[in-house]
Amino acid sequence: MRSISTLVRAARRRIGPRTTTVLVTGAAMITAILAIPAVQQSPVGSIANTVADAPAQIVKSVEQVINQQYVGFDTNIYPGDRAITIWAKDGTYDWVGFYLEAPCHRDDSWKGKRDTLTRMGWGVAVVYVGEQLWSSKKKSKKGSTCANQYLTAANGTRDAADAIAKATMEGFGRGSIVFLDIERMERIPPAMRAYYTAWAKAVLADGRFRPGIYAHTDNAKEIYGDVKPVFAQAGDPSDPPFWIAGNTRVFSTDKVPTDVGHAFAAVWQGVLDVTRTHAGIRLPIDINVASVRSPSSSP
Repeated sequence: MRSISTLVRAARRRIGPRTTTVLVTGAAMITAILAIPAVQQSPVGSIANTVADAPAQIVKSVEQVINQQYVGFDTNIYPGDRAITIWAKDGTYDWVGFYLEAPCHRDDSWKGKRDTLTRMGWGVAVVYVGEQLWSSKKKSKKGSTCANQYLTAANGTRDAADAIAKATMEGFGRGSIVFLDIERMERIPPAMRAYYTAWAKAVLADGRFRPGIYAHTDNAKEIYGDVKPVFAQAGDPSDPPFWIAGNTRVFSTDKVPTDVGHAFAAVWQGVLDVTRTHAGIRLPIDINVASVRSPSSSP
């Protein structure tokens, strides 16, 4: 039988940097079990023999739990190489949101940083902030590319092509997921529905990437109901990948994405607009949990 330390090291290699505490806890459990005397010819002995087979199962269970809980953060502006390197070494987070320049996110500070992040060991979730539904009182600035008037199916197709081109330029692999950011709405009007279904349809038709959706929990079920048939029509029987924000009062980083309340959730953003300090570096972030270590990675 492999030693406990060997089992823990093997698990750590498979599941990434944010595992020391759980692995140590699992190792302590295993050590306690192995300390039970092996009494052979009694009812107590039967229990001990059964328990003696438990270490590998416990390590497997620990791996399964961690494999479903990968903590990530996202922040609009690239924090800089020094900050992101220090946070990578700190090990609190497994992955980071990667913002493509988009109609409602004109900053391009993440541009060219995919290789840098990969070398540091970060997983990534690619975000494209498309057109949004704004209050009728909000006036668009001259030259703005982000306004209610752009919520059309034609612009959904246009923006899909833009997202595809930029994800390709950044070097994301075939099958990577690009999440279309759709902010919370009181109701979803037909124009918005036309926009995001056209966006998803165009990404699927191109074939290089998979469309995902970032949405608030209040809108997620309805958007899923619109996008699921688009996937089916494209011959993709899988669930659309959803990154869901909200239900913040019940969120914690030891929960899994589906605990947000939607069975189709792949990522849950449960802490919004906070500032966190790790290893002396302070950043404004949102905090998420994902079911995989790199939410945009192809299967």
